[in-house]
Amino acid sequence: MSKKNGIITLLVMLAVLVGGIYASIYGIDSNGSGSAANIKQGLDLAGGVSITYQAVGTEEPTKEDMADTIYKLQKRVEGYSTEAQVYQEGSDRINIEIPGVQDANAVLEELGKPGSLFFTDKDGNEILSGTDVANAQAGYQKDNMNNQEVVVQLTFTPEGTKAFADATTKAVTNHDVIYIIYDGEIVSAPAVQAAITDGRAIITGSKTFEEAERLASTIRIGGLKLELEELRSNVVGAQLGSEAIKTSLYAAAIGFGIVAVFMIAVYFIPGLASVIALAIYVCLTILMLNAFEVTLTLPGIAGIILSIGMAVDANVIIFARIREEIATGKTVSSSIKIGFQKALSAILDGNITTLIAAIVLGAMGTGSVKGFAQTLGLGIVISMFTALVISRLILNAFYAIGIKDEKFYGKAKERKQVDFLSKKVIFIVISLVCILSGFVFMGVNKNSIGDVLNYSLEFKGGTSTNVTFNEDLALTDIDTKVIPVISQAIGGGTVQAQKVQGSNEVIFKTSTLNVSQREAMQTALVDNFQVDAGKITAESISSTISSEMRSDAIVAVIVATICMLIYIWFRFKDIRFAASSVLALCHDVLVVLAFYAAAKISVGSTFIACMLTIVGYSINATIVIFDRIRENLAVMSKKETLKDLVNRCINQTLSRSIFTSFTTFVMVAALYVFGVTSIKEFALPLMVGILVGTYSSVCLTGAMWFIFRTKFTKGDSKKETKKEAKN
Repeated sequence: MSKKNGIITLLVMLAVLVGGIYASIYGIDSNGSGSAANIKQGLDLAGGVSITYQAVGTEEPTKEDMADTIYKLQKRVEGYSTEAQVYQEGSDRINIEIPGVQDANAVLEELGKPGSLFFTDKDGNEILSGTDVANAQAGYQKDNMNNQEVVVQLTFTPEGTKAFADATTKAVTNHDVIYIIYDGEIVSAPAVQAAITDGRAIITGSKTFEEAERLASTIRIGGLKLELEELRSNVVGAQLGSEAIKTSLYAAAIGFGIVAVFMIAVYFIPGLASVIALAIYVCLTILMLNAFEVTLTLPGIAGIILSIGMAVDANVIIFARIREEIATGKTVSSSIKIGFQKALSAILDGNITTLIAAIVLGAMGTGSVKGFAQTLGLGIVISMFTALVISRLILNAFYAIGIKDEKFYGKAKERKQVDFLSKKVIFIVISLVCILSGFVFMGVNKNSIGDVLNYSLEFKGGTSTNVTFNEDLALTDIDTKVIPVISQAIGGGTVQAQKVQGSNEVIFKTSTLNVSQREAMQTALVDNFQVDAGKITAESISSTISSEMRSDAIVAVIVATICMLIYIWFRFKDIRFAASSVLALCHDVLVVLAFYAAAKISVGSTFIACMLTIVGYSINATIVIFDRIRENLAVMSKKETLKDLVNRCINQTLSRSIFTSFTTFVMVAALYVFGVTSIKEFALPLMVGILVGTYSSVCLTGAMWFIFRTKFTKGDSKKETKKEAKN
């Protein structure tokens, strides 16, 4: 790159950064599109629509029917937001909370009225019910004139396939119609043109796509096991409030500032290049969150934090390589080129492995898992682009304009080598003690609080209390004045608050309250805020994270882990690398779980996001070390033992492990210091997870691979195996 091109590159990057900052603050048009303020926010950050349905047509719905209906509704409302929540209220009510939307009537119209749906023949005999329909979607197909026509595409369950095949076979002779009846009204009457035996049917006749979508929505919502009637719909306020958003942004700015100073102080000119690239990364992330209409909640923020850590990590890996090349006597120009080349495999393997996990979690997960996966996947793609393209362009531009002295880039220094493998038994014992202590604390918790962990409302359910105050209270007043009174009255515990917009009503969610606790809460509200006791109503609510959602999350994590294992096996051509990585993941999760048990930290929706963040962070750190082992194995000298090689690889990547952990830790620590209570409960275990992930990567993964390599061979020569085993 010539000096002229270097100047142009820096000016272009500066223009991109300034433009990105402007767009992030003000947007790209008069409506503020693309700005941070325009990002869709979840219920916990911005509120949304709350709809309550009641089961009708039956005296007491069964637990199984309620659970099935809740799960199906959960899958459907995720079309509005992956962070939508569906949970049981009382014995026969279902509550739906959809973040990021403010028009309750529009949602109700699009969602449809959940009621009974049947397919009948022309004499009125029921052929099948809505529960026999697996899916219904609006779409297009070519008609006889080769023109596009709007259709509704139906897919039946195995039972529905057989019933529909029998009915259409009987009706095809006379081209009879099949009536689709919803809430006693005929919503469609398609004629049978042929026997349909494959479980897939097409309904034609819709004039517009919107009309077809309404019919498809009606069929989908009519496939519920229970007939539901709308009881109420509200627009609710944020659970965390503007104060949480403000403090989070403040914390992010401070964290980013500390990271920027650290990178420049440690890496000089490369550090400055990385800071510019990271700032561009933040701007691009904000634009992409807008473009893909991602609903941002705390789990989503966790995904962004992890991707920021990986963006910093990629730069640290590159800069460490550059310094190593300079130390060998190469020119700065050659060192920059070779440094990027040698760092590429570690960056790609680490990011692709985590991206695979994000894709699996996004495809299979629900709720907070899907929200986490979306922001993580998006962040990974952007972070790879900024690290491998933007950082490189800026660094080469700095060199081209005349900053060529190696003192501006640094040089790797010889440091005393730490013999990590000699201490492997000590490390393993420490880890086992930590893990086993977790099970001990779980046993203690079971006896003291009734559960092995301190499960929150999202996992256990609780009591929802609607209170109508005499005035419209601000959320800050509710947080600072009302919630402490309620907490004291019920004997402590978490209290969540939601305002109902357009009224003086506030919904308080607490752990399950007994009669005396409900009375104490009512008395406290009447005495302290002169609330009319007749305007206080309470209902038991189920967990927002249903057993099906928990099962989906567990299955998604297992599948993601298997996919990561397969990828590592494929890339490193050695199952022992993959096995060591997975063992490290299990170790990190179990140790953090032990911390949750010991500290009695609330286990809610953010718990899942926290664990997933730790898994992604840990696997990335491990791959960096394994990449160096793989590289050095290929040029291993005859004089060097395998033990020495592994120790050398861990030491060569040690600064990277420490620096990346520090920068990520700083970002999370800032959230913990300045965040509100719920954010602190999320940030604290995440900080522990970062430390644990660093510990396992440095102290355990290399040792485990060494043990597997020496104890479980894969066709190595007997001579080599004996040599390795002695070490």
